[in-house]
Amino acid sequence: MIDLHTHTTASDGRYTPAELVSRASAAGVTVLAVTDHDTLAGCDAAGLACAAAGIEFVAGIEITAVCGDADVHVLGYFFDPRSPALQSFLAEQRQRRIDRVRQIVDRLATLGVRLDAGAILAPGLDDPGKAAGRPWIARALVAGGHVKNTNMAFEIWLARGRPAFVPRLAASPGEVFERLHAAGGIASLAHPGLNKRDDWLPAFAAAGLDALEVYHTEHAADAVSRYREAARRFNLAISGGSDFHGDASHGAPRPGTVSLPRADFDDLRATSRATASGSNTSS
Repeated sequence: MIDLHTHTTASDGRYTPAELVSRASAAGVTVLAVTDHDTLAGCDAAGLACAAAGIEFVAGIEITAVCGDADVHVLGYFFDPRSPALQSFLAEQRQRRIDRVRQIVDRLATLGVRLDAGAILAPGLDDPGKAAGRPWIARALVAGGHVKNTNMAFEIWLARGRPAFVPRLAASPGEVFERLHAAGGIASLAHPGLNKRDDWLPAFAAAGLDALEVYHTEHAADAVSRYREAARRFNLAISGGSDFHGDASHGAPRPGTVSLPRADFDDLRATSRATASGSNTSS
């Protein structure tokens, strides 16, 4: 069982890296990637826990880019997590996240919903490696009794087009692909079935995209077939995972709910070696 898309408390997951690995082990996961948003802060602890549990660990990340007015989530794998350039870029991404949370909290206040931005941001301010985001605000709205659950927080206040939404400032997809390649890694487009923008794929492939997340919790069988064919058409490798967060209203109920076939994982890893050797130079 191979799960290459999970989250921890380093971003918007509900479980620490060790807790995530414990649940992955209990579910029978044999290869696990932690892909927190714009941070690698959970990878060292997850790697140690995986080693103890006999699970093959893949350091990963989910970097948020912007295309037009839409968010694009790019999964990165097989890069050097110690790359100074990548670390510097991710620090900029996290600072933008903190700024955006403050702006959203300020906007909520003008709408009569008062939250404590300092309390919401405390984990990210105490540990700059952690990545803040709208789920932190959603949980504060639930805790304050303003909504019943985090889904409702997004539907009423935080989603695009809702009163407290603030557009994101982030890198372009092409820049994210380049940053991952420069660190020796590969880039996979996350959950394309949620984006509903298949028209992006030709340009992304031309800009250096290496893979497509075909297997995902929100991809039904027809979506899996469609994106396998798209990967073949654009000469992309295939990735996949549960997108586990540990939140009942967000993603899969447990790690390993979605598993990437072993042959696809081997091809994905081979793509990383080809990229590192320079034979995949589309970026």
